[in-house]
Amino acid sequence: MSLRPSGPVLLWGSPLDLPIAAVCTALSRLGTPMFLVDQTRAGETSIDIEIDGVLGGWIQVGDQRCALDRIRSAYARPQDAVRADDTAPARLHAVAVDEALACWLELTPALVVNRLSAMGSNGSKPYQGALIAKAGFAVPDTLVTNDPDALRGFWRRHGSIVYKSCSGVRSIVSRLAADDADRLARLATCPTQFQEYVPGTDYRVHVIGDQIHGHAIDSEADDYRYAGSAGVRLQPWRVPDELRPRVRNLAASLGLVMAGIDLRRSAQGEWICFEVNPSPGFTFYDAEDDEPIARAVARLLTGG
Repeated sequence: MSLRPSGPVLLWGSPLDLPIAAVCTALSRLGTPMFLVDQTRAGETSIDIEIDGVLGGWIQVGDQRCALDRIRSAYARPQDAVRADDTAPARLHAVAVDEALACWLELTPALVVNRLSAMGSNGSKPYQGALIAKAGFAVPDTLVTNDPDALRGFWRRHGSIVYKSCSGVRSIVSRLAADDADRLARLATCPTQFQEYVPGTDYRVHVIGDQIHGHAIDSEADDYRYAGSAGVRLQPWRVPDELRPRVRNLAASLGLVMAGIDLRRSAQGEWICFEVNPSPGFTFYDAEDDEPIARAVARLLTGG
């Protein structure tokens, strides 16, 4: 029997964000009440949190108010509040509301997908890679450096390498080419993350509570998210039985209720994990097969 309150599901973000919109639609189809904290309406939003033995208070958007102790669960995909308005007072108000709501999400006993503290490991890709390895997955050999000579040695050792952002800011994964050699001096002012190139098919696994959804992605591009004319062939993929507990345990080890896990399989048959996305933009994958991921998120939030 579920011990969750029977009140609404709280969603935090922008209705223009495709995953937020997809989960709203799926919740609506289940008949689940919801309360959207719409960041595009930050100026109309206020929050009051009470901590006096029992966590309480309310949040209001426009003329709609919701008691925080009635929230059954929350789905958080907040955007950068400082972009909400051009005026300084409005920016300060938006940031204050976001900070208060973030604190409430850390304290509430309700299910949160995901708490911002759990998302933090993605802010440093090398740090998250160490946590992935600790959880038992192989990770690509990695070098973070501002030393051109160290990079040249790493490049010679692996033959083919890629470079990407060290932080949680999205970047385009690209292979280092011979034409890039004349740019290596720029490393002195821009430390960069390099990894050995692992050939093969990309696999994205979404862990949603106990549910697992897999997709195989075939593309000639180094980064299929930006394949362009190279094209992307995406299809549902049943995650092998031996891999299922491993991806569940990986997500749990990072404190994530929902996660997007990026994998490739080496020529030797070893599963290599590149990254765990704590707030995956799952709609890219859901478009192919009747939105099962959005429905799974909605069922998780509803308690079904």
